[in-house]
Amino acid sequence: MRYAAITERLRTLGGDKWAVHNAARARRDAGEDIIELTIGEPDISPAPELIERCVDSLRAGRTQYSNGRGEPGLVDALVAAYRPRHPQIGAENVLCFPGTQTALFAVMLGLVGPGEGVLIGDPYYATYEGVVSAAGGHVQAVPLHMDRDFVLQPADLRAAITPDSRVLLLNTPHNPTGAVIDRATLEKLGRICAEHDLWIVCDEVYAELIFEGSFTSPLEIESLRERVVVVSSVSKSHAATGFRSGWAIGPAEFCAALLPISETMLFGNQPFIADMTEAALRGDFDTSARMREAFGRRARMLCDRLNAVPGLSVQMPRGGMFLMLDVAGTGLNGEAFAWRLLDEQGVAVMPGSAFGGNGDGLVRVALTVPDAELEEAARRVDALCADLSVRSVPSTAMR
Repeated sequence: MRYAAITERLRTLGGDKWAVHNAARARRDAGEDIIELTIGEPDISPAPELIERCVDSLRAGRTQYSNGRGEPGLVDALVAAYRPRHPQIGAENVLCFPGTQTALFAVMLGLVGPGEGVLIGDPYYATYEGVVSAAGGHVQAVPLHMDRDFVLQPADLRAAITPDSRVLLLNTPHNPTGAVIDRATLEKLGRICAEHDLWIVCDEVYAELIFEGSFTSPLEIESLRERVVVVSSVSKSHAATGFRSGWAIGPAEFCAALLPISETMLFGNQPFIADMTEAALRGDFDTSARMREAFGRRARMLCDRLNAVPGLSVQMPRGGMFLMLDVAGTGLNGEAFAWRLLDEQGVAVMPGSAFGGNGDGLVRVALTVPDAELEEAARRVDALCADLSVRSVPSTAMR
């Protein structure tokens, strides 16, 4: 049977990247002692009040069709949430979606056509290549450097732009590296995008999870507003990953152009989930503060422990739920290291190659398990590296 070209474009861009995670989950479910440090699933639950709000809405009959832009209460709550930092935002600048992933998918469909390029710092989140390819575009990888704290450098962006380039896709705080782009760098990147008439799409889902410094959105830079679209959700800020509730904020003209795409896809998110999201945005919850403290503390512990292990190098992330561990000094690439760590020590991490070609010598480590479990994982990583070191020393008999 024949299939559309999109199936071939996405053939290797789905679950294949999560092979180590899937294998680890299967082993854990079979009863093996596995420490899972693969995905960004917070180890705390959403606030009970949000769950109750969702249940109450279900019982009140909030189970009917929504509309393409989003439930009025949620749209108003988003306007109220963004206006303190972005006073220009109104309802005409908002579109609601089931999660950041869906928002990104729709945004790329609206901005990118066949053969057009999307500039992305490499390493990049594993699904970015898929949303670009789904629209018929291609990723134009811009290298991120560990010695520059994985922050996208303006000179590297300029060197990567081609006549095909249409969009710069940013993620700050950054998954997988935890980098945060400062305002001065954003302004420089923005000027380059203006010179080349590029859109800026910014994934800000980790904006509430910064350990040090402050968050800046490209929406705050007045000269860029006509070309900036941001996407986010309550998945990370409120530990509500499974609720799938997100949004896009952009110019009114952009939102009007994208609305038919949204309506064709799904006609809005579920009213009872929209009510929960509205409550999350309007309420005063400590979920983000608790996660910031826990993830920052765990990152510092891992940096201290793993930087003392020969063959490993890691730097403190500035935000998010992960850190990137450089394993090149062990003689293995990230893929081989991740599988050896799972097979020999029962610890699951993500190979850096799942996040682009520039991540080959890295692995991503999630900070989303309790401290004691993470300390045990660090001990097991140390044990693997010690064993690798012993194996690499030729025996007397071999000399």
